[in-house]
Amino acid sequence: MKQIFTIFLIIAVSAPAFADGIPDRPEKLDFPELNYEPPKGSDYRVELKSGPVAFVVPNRELPLISISIRVRTGKYNEPKGKEGLASMTGYLLSKGGTKSHSAEDLEERLAFLAARLSSSVGDTSGSVGINLLSKDLDEGLAMLREVLTAPRFQKNRIELYKTQQLQAMKQRNDDSRNIERRELVRLAYGDHFFRSQSTTKASIEAISISDLKSFHRDWFHPSNFVVAVSGDFDRKEMVAKLEKLFTKWPFKGKAALPVPTNKKFAKPGVYLVDKEVNQGRVDVMLPGIMRDNPDYYAVQIMNDILGGGGFTSRITNRVRSDEGLAYSAYSYCPGGIYFPRTFVAGYQSKSRTVLYAAQIVLEEMRKITQEEVTDKEIETAKASYIQTFPQAFETKGAVAGTFASEEFTGRLKEDPDYFNKFRAKIAAVTKSDVQRVASKYLTAEKVVVLIVGRKQDILKGHPDHSVSIDSLTTGGLKDVPLRDPFTLVPLK
Repeated sequence: MKQIFTIFLIIAVSAPAFADGIPDRPEKLDFPELNYEPPKGSDYRVELKSGPVAFVVPNRELPLISISIRVRTGKYNEPKGKEGLASMTGYLLSKGGTKSHSAEDLEERLAFLAARLSSSVGDTSGSVGINLLSKDLDEGLAMLREVLTAPRFQKNRIELYKTQQLQAMKQRNDDSRNIERRELVRLAYGDHFFRSQSTTKASIEAISISDLKSFHRDWFHPSNFVVAVSGDFDRKEMVAKLEKLFTKWPFKGKAALPVPTNKKFAKPGVYLVDKEVNQGRVDVMLPGIMRDNPDYYAVQIMNDILGGGGFTSRITNRVRSDEGLAYSAYSYCPGGIYFPRTFVAGYQSKSRTVLYAAQIVLEEMRKITQEEVTDKEIETAKASYIQTFPQAFETKGAVAGTFASEEFTGRLKEDPDYFNKFRAKIAAVTKSDVQRVASKYLTAEKVVVLIVGRKQDILKGHPDHSVSIDSLTTGGLKDVPLRDPFTLVPLK
């Protein structure tokens, strides 16, 4: 008991001394400056004699290996009338069997090995990858080679995929979120841009096994590959295994085609899709920028303050916290790689408050063009980017994947010092820069507003906050009809 009393006495006497050094508020805490230098892509980059560029990053912590192959192809390579071919090819590469294995046998063997094989083709790239235990590497590479060179495209898997696609089409107009995404792309890029071309019943049914084989043979060739490998291996041995994986390819393939850039942004106006739901989905849109635009860094900080920074951003605070009009309100303005992306400020609100919330969003957009942001806002936004920067390299897999992506999109060659300069570029953004780019890109005369919801209630508006369509943007109200779920032709 005497010892316990002595300990308590020491703590009681010492406590005030410790307390003197502890701030009374979390924001008063001082942290040492983070000194972090990003890795160099050249340290991991290997130009394989067989064609691909690979980023090989050993990691002996766990007996696991991850191999990911980026492919220079995408939806933009689909023939007219065969919309959905790219996605179907990507899915069936790993799900439709190979020359030596039926789809069922391949899945069973992968399960036995506790390995995961995946493949897909999106808008501007494809991917094939495998994750497995390092002891099973040779067998995994053999499977990967067959998936890449001799996919079976098993008939029953093709039929199952088509059935699933047609079932999904039936539900296209059931969820307002699906309608919103579909019409947003059309408004942002134009009806004739490749991203706006969606699958239809006719296009899915028109795709044959020969179409799948042709798409695969055209684009899945080592010269169109960029590889990311990380895990438990010796680097020199892995490079030799990759050379073997891609050598003596059984077909020639085609050189990658450039991604189309013929997008067309919609004319100003409020585009309303009448949908019988209790809440309206809203997107306030403007033309975006490319990621190599000199204004890119200032635009990112501006967007973070406006709506991209979560609870520290203005749109979130006004629409969600102050007015209680939406559970989530946000904005984003990513830099485009192949074509300018789109600035979007979005939210979901009750039908009667949709227009009022839109007015608030536009007010915040206008406000940030007219006066400088505060010191606290810009420092918070810059700190967010600078402090989260190391996350791009937080694992060996992330290192390999990040540099493979940079190689694939061309920035590693065009701007090899991008990561070294990133934080300094962000730190150099000033309040006047934010106001300048806001004035330059948040142009009220170009605003397009997409609304999906119950038209009658939305136009009726809030009884205490009357807002007219004409006050939101030029161009007036434009009715956008629902589309037939199988043909995507506008319904009368």
